[in-house]
Amino acid sequence: MNRQEEMSVSLARAVETSDRRRAAAWLLRFRIVSALILVLLATFIAVYLNVEIDFLSRVAPFIVGGIFLTISVSFLSIILATILAMLGAIGRLSRSATANAVASFYVSFFRGTPLLLQLLFWYLALPQVGIVLDPFICAVGALGMNYGAYMTEIFRAGIQAVPLGQREAAVALGMSERLAFRRIVAPQAFRIILPAIGNDFIAMLKDSALASAVTLHEVLWRAQNVGRKEFKSLQTLLIAAALYWVMTIAFSAVQSWLERRLASGDRNKEQKG
Repeated sequence: MNRQEEMSVSLARAVETSDRRRAAAWLLRFRIVSALILVLLATFIAVYLNVEIDFLSRVAPFIVGGIFLTISVSFLSIILATILAMLGAIGRLSRSATANAVASFYVSFFRGTPLLLQLLFWYLALPQVGIVLDPFICAVGALGMNYGAYMTEIFRAGIQAVPLGQREAAVALGMSERLAFRRIVAPQAFRIILPAIGNDFIAMLKDSALASAVTLHEVLWRAQNVGRKEFKSLQTLLIAAALYWVMTIAFSAVQSWLERRLASGDRNKEQKG
């Protein structure tokens, strides 16, 4: 290695070291400011909002007990929404006028009416025609169908993002269009739309609080119920807010981890190629 190459390597290492130091300094400042904000917020709540530690320690376990129900509703709803979105996207892309019309109506109707109205329809309107459902089923059905309508367009965009040439090549090799879609198009489209599914799940986690309107005993219902009985709704709602915040942070971290895994998988494939 000649002198010029040695200087280039040294310069690259110096730049890399400087970048790492700046990144570490930025991260340290970020953590300090975040911790300061949390301390100030906790101090404000403790001093000015008349928080009673004994009361919170007594009712917190009851409110925390609704987390499992909240997460269960969200998971089942996102599964239903994903199935409906896939079917809706296929219908929207179909050459069949009937399938396209049904999918378009589904998207238009459920995106054009409020989620709370749809939830109340399941819980209050269906019993008038003899269909009485458990609040849990009402929540899953309303959330799944509403989010499925929004996710339909995401799925459609993800399918269209896969180059058409790949499907044509698969068909040219002897695959049927359905087989080409299942083995070639769908896996690639799913990788594209996975981050959007994660974002919708996090949003659904918070929107599941609307299920309290149909007496589902999830986090918000429990917080409202005990707060009204004790005339201390402020404190119980603060607990509910903290729980939703923690759940959002936790699942956001999981989503980020999945995205990094997918990104590293793509880089490994590129390096092998």
